[in-house]
Amino acid sequence: MADTEALEIDALWAEFHNAVNMTSQELAAWLRTSSAGEDTEEPPENSGSDQGRGVLAILRKRQMDLTDADIELMYDVVDEVTAEREAGPRPSVPEPDWRHRLMTLGHDPLRSESA
Repeated sequence: MADTEALEIDALWAEFHNAVNMTSQELAAWLRTSSAGEDTEEPPENSGSDQGRGVLAILRKRQMDLTDADIELMYDVVDEVTAEREAGPRPSVPEPDWRHRLMTLGHDPLRSESA
């Protein structure tokens, strides 16, 4: 890996962990809760969206173990969290839905920026 690539990955790692402000335990619990139905609950490994499960997997990895797919997902999550935060709640996406959408990506907008 070239030094430039390593610096880019370091910067992405920091951006991702800034955007994803939930712990892996919090995200896992949220994914289980959000995918539970009235009569049934998904097995933990199938809870939540593919994207949410991908974020959870990244949170449980060391930086040196990232795959190309992980890196691509990290860029997508950083971009999506940034765009959603800028857009904020709106008539087409009211606050509870907006917050839940962000939490599926591991970002709780009710947390302070410094937490």
